[in-house]
Amino acid sequence: MSEKRILRVGLIQQANTADHSDNKRRLKEAIRSAAAQGAELVVLQELHNGLYFCQTEDVNVFDQAEPIPGPSTEEFGALAAELGIVLVLSLFERRAAGLYHNTSVVLERDGSIAGKYRKMHIPDDPAYYEKFYFTPGDLGFEPIETSVGTLGILVCWDQWYPEAARLMALAGAEMLIYPTAIGYESSDVVEEQSRQSDAWQLVQRGHAVANGLPVITVNRVGHEEDPSGQTKGIRFWGRSFVAGPQGELLCELGQEEAIQIVEVNLTRSESVRRWWPFLRDRRIDYFETDLQAGRFTMQIPRKYHAIYAGISRRIYGGKFLYIQKYFFVYAEIYFRIYGNLAAHIRKFYAPYTSASSGTLRERADFASAKSAL
Repeated sequence: MSEKRILRVGLIQQANTADHSDNKRRLKEAIRSAAAQGAELVVLQELHNGLYFCQTEDVNVFDQAEPIPGPSTEEFGALAAELGIVLVLSLFERRAAGLYHNTSVVLERDGSIAGKYRKMHIPDDPAYYEKFYFTPGDLGFEPIETSVGTLGILVCWDQWYPEAARLMALAGAEMLIYPTAIGYESSDVVEEQSRQSDAWQLVQRGHAVANGLPVITVNRVGHEEDPSGQTKGIRFWGRSFVAGPQGELLCELGQEEAIQIVEVNLTRSESVRRWWPFLRDRRIDYFETDLQAGRFTMQIPRKYHAIYAGISRRIYGGKFLYIQKYFFVYAEIYFRIYGNLAAHIRKFYAPYTSASSGTLRERADFASAKSAL
């Protein structure tokens, strides 16, 4: 085993106002403070320059978007170069007229852009109307090489998807980083608030365990009003944290503004993956991920194909199961993780979720299905 690689990570958890200049001024002060305390990598929250504007749908908000490279990368890039740190930004990107992304940008120690990630999973929930503003990312799940390590950058809603974390891990990420803006609807009862924030942290600690990687998550804090008045606004719950590769909490902040430096042992992932070889034991002979289309397809033994094609022809006329196709694809994923019912789904619906089965075998009949048994 090689020497320990200890990375000092700075987390900056901030409450924002509508005054972008003041927000950035306070962020710069916090970044300087983190660097003075030895931070080599500093991570900021999602859309850190202003308020979380997705509580409503307003075309005037598009005026806040900026190109990349642009004003923020220039401004924060100069600061990163001055302090000699790697800095993770989160910006509202204007890619072209009418085309916008929620984009995280990584700045190197010299202030240059090391890479960027465009948020892939875009929510559309009450008070989180992000689909109105953001086009889904098109850069894939590609880690970004930097002088402090290989960063697997994802953004907020991506936190709920194990596929995103796994693809970053398989592509060589040494840590998973999530700039975030998430909170309670202010009228939620205390018990519901607790369930939501605990689930949020729990699923990300699960990504750390499943992939044997540290997870770094930075959320915003404070109450932000709903401009429409339809809700009581969002209380961002903070709780920024760092988890180690076994899901252990190395740091957890509260619900107030904070600057925290955390030491992360990047060498530990190698040890943990040797003890818990989850990546080794994946059954890649039974499933594959189509990275371009985002489809999850099962590889099913051929002997089952005639059986269920024949049954479907008799029962459904070979048509209805096409409609059901995508439901059973996702049901398959769920039950493979949480129970043995997947085996039953796979057996009965194999030809309709398998990439190898192609279209229905129209010539198959019940007799051939029966003989195949």
